[in-house]
Amino acid sequence: MHLKSLRLFMAVVESGSFVAAAKKLNTVQSNVTTHIKKLEEELGVQLIQRAGQVRPTSAGLALVEYAQSMLSTHDKAVALFQNQTKACGHLRIGAMETTTALRLPPILATYHAQYPEVDIHLTTGPTAELAEQLLSGQLDCAFVAGPLKHEHYYGLKAFDEQLVLVGAEPMASMPSVETLTASAFLAFRQGCSYRQRIELLLASHGINASRIFEFGSLDAMLGCVAAGMGYALLPSATVEAHRHRFEVHTLALPAPIAQVDTYFVAAQPNTWTPALERFAATVRESVSATRHSPTAA
Repeated sequence: MHLKSLRLFMAVVESGSFVAAAKKLNTVQSNVTTHIKKLEEELGVQLIQRAGQVRPTSAGLALVEYAQSMLSTHDKAVALFQNQTKACGHLRIGAMETTTALRLPPILATYHAQYPEVDIHLTTGPTAELAEQLLSGQLDCAFVAGPLKHEHYYGLKAFDEQLVLVGAEPMASMPSVETLTASAFLAFRQGCSYRQRIELLLASHGINASRIFEFGSLDAMLGCVAAGMGYALLPSATVEAHRHRFEVHTLALPAPIAQVDTYFVAAQPNTWTPALERFAATVRESVSATRHSPTAA
């Protein structure tokens, strides 16, 4: 069934006239008649009673409900991709745990205030896992450590992070090789880029391996570091935001290990829904405002 035929059929049902239906949809009566006949031939029933008052038959009334649903679904799909002020639908966002804890909340709050009809689904995980989910179509966009090296994907540098060594005791300098060797490190699960920096830090001190315990949440990690379980490498801004809750201490790291850029990544813009397009605009506005802020690092 063609949508045009269904639209003309509904116009006849609603107006009770082939002439009125043609006028309503800016066409000619013969075109309306042709489409109704095609529908009747396709379904094998008479849909419109033409003798006397023009009205739907029993079969026509049965079709009305389906026609309304099909046309409504079509119109909603078209409206979703048209340039409209209101974005709607679903938006699936992925982000690292540390990004979710500090950087993302104000962006999400701003976006939700502007586009409350969008249903937001947020997934947290390590960079490698988020990248895989994005490439497989399980996410619409993600915040990951470093750019996504894929020619068909869009990337925007969103945040500059400085990793610091986090421990339970004050540190005036890097702990000794003996201490680092004997200590455990706390990190997110495999695929986390910060975990890779732990390995780089240890390698720079000639340490080939150390115990690395996996944690699923930032709070659990900071709580165990504060309790003296081991060290962690985390963004300085994130640690500072939680310092009132956890008694931890930090030490600056060498630039090659400390510097981590967080990127907003998604498929190319010509594939975006209006919900994703407007979220990307919100991210860009936030990034621009932060970079031009007098207090920006």
